[in-house]
Amino acid sequence: MHTAYIGMGANLPSAAGSPQATLAAAVVRLAVLGRITAKSSLYSTEPVGFADQPRFVNAVAALETSLTPRELLHELLAIEQFFGRDRSAGIPNGPRTLDIDVLLMGDLLVSESGIEIPHPRLADRAFVLVPLNEIAPNARDPRSTMTVAQLLKGLLAKQQSAANEVLKMEAESWRAGVEDWS
Repeated sequence: MHTAYIGMGANLPSAAGSPQATLAAAVVRLAVLGRITAKSSLYSTEPVGFADQPRFVNAVAALETSLTPRELLHELLAIEQFFGRDRSAGIPNGPRTLDIDVLLMGDLLVSESGIEIPHPRLADRAFVLVPLNEIAPNARDPRSTMTVAQLLKGLLAKQQSAANEVLKMEAESWRAGVEDWS
């Protein structure tokens, strides 16, 4: 069993509803792949790269799973497709109904065609590090051996504006039932 930290984001509605509703529905589907042990708050974040689009809603979930990294990636891509994501269409870093990424998976280092764990841009993205730090500040990036808290502190020192781009959202429907995941 590994604990995989799964980053999720959306800024377009899906068949499940708003981006918040999509992330909540995606967590239910993630739970089929193992056991959800924690989930962060929801965060409203500025888009990265292509700026002319709505703000994103982001979160991170901790998933205990016996799946291999490749099996997990396959299942995550299927969840994205279920919620209307077509990775072959659209603008890179553009609007999307759902984006799901493996951020960390235990102490595994994976660099194969189509999959890289830890996520290659983990240390550069406040929209990932802030929610990940909320649920796993002591998790370690096996590449740098730094904790998530250290990575976030370093990013915030480099980018003073990064903290302002990631705003915690109050969403009772998201927090409801969090104790049921443990």
